[in-house]
Amino acid sequence: MKYCGEHTLFTKAIVTGGAGFIGSYIVDYLVRQGIEEIIVIDNFSSGSIENLREHLGKKYLKIVKDDLKKWGNWVREFKNVDIVFHYAANPEVRISSIEPRIHFEENVLATFNVLEASRKYDVKYHVFASSSTVYGEAKTIPTPEDYHPLEPISVYGASKIASEYHYIAYSKLYSMNSLILRYANIIGPRSSHGVIIDFIKKLLKNPRKLEILGDGTQKKSYLYIIDAVDATFHTLNHFIREGIDYDIYNIGNDDWIRVVDIADIVVEEMGLENVEYIFVKTTPDGRGWPGDVKLMLLDIKKIKKIGWRPKWSSREAVRMTAREIIKKIKQSI
Repeated sequence: MKYCGEHTLFTKAIVTGGAGFIGSYIVDYLVRQGIEEIIVIDNFSSGSIENLREHLGKKYLKIVKDDLKKWGNWVREFKNVDIVFHYAANPEVRISSIEPRIHFEENVLATFNVLEASRKYDVKYHVFASSSTVYGEAKTIPTPEDYHPLEPISVYGASKIASEYHYIAYSKLYSMNSLILRYANIIGPRSSHGVIIDFIKKLLKNPRKLEILGDGTQKKSYLYIIDAVDATFHTLNHFIREGIDYDIYNIGNDDWIRVVDIADIVVEEMGLENVEYIFVKTTPDGRGWPGDVKLMLLDIKKIKKIGWRPKWSSREAVRMTAREIIKKIKQSI
């Protein structure tokens, strides 16, 4: 491991889920910082090789297609690694109410195996992508990192809490240094799921009507991917300077936006008018689906105290993401 100016640089890094949405941007950042060896481990269940296109064939990147749920050849890649960015997970919160085993295996079991591989090869630093869903229906909004009790309402949220506690235990038992980041809704042009893409796909099929799950009053915080990655590494540098075994940070925005307002932005960016909104009642209280947190806004005072703040609001992030995705779709037609 070496240092350069204000930035912490590592000789060798692993990014699990590095072909996924956030993971691929982590790879981009590491490349810009001049990391000599980056290993992406991904089973490509939700990630795409297209997200890594500009790095393909470069000496600094090795792509390992393997399944973290199964102890196998991928474990050897952890030898002499300085840091692991663990971003591999099934990101679909909605599926956890239908197929809960998926989130246990993809999120909890895979995390345990990553930690065991790290213990085997004595990997010191870790960054773990957790989620705002660990808070469940928080009674304190904005919700700070020390909010308790953590009562998730989805198996996805429960899987992230279980993984967090594994990280904490391994940090205390095996001298690992683990940075746990609870992300809000992160959005950007490489995202493959979520409300913005859902609305765009529906409107491409029928530009006159838009089906909206829930009553449209669901209100959440959104953070643009460039902000999210900047916050990740800003926090990581501070964490390493502090030299503690583990820490937890919220990574989110100062504001939030309603689902119906997101619909308005998508409609506007697609150049449509007079679109009829059809609200589909999926739960008695108007949330999008069972397990969907209706109101979410993270308290980001802690990360602000170490000098980071978002560049774009939730509304700006939604508009930029919608515009970029629509542009990409039009170019592909």
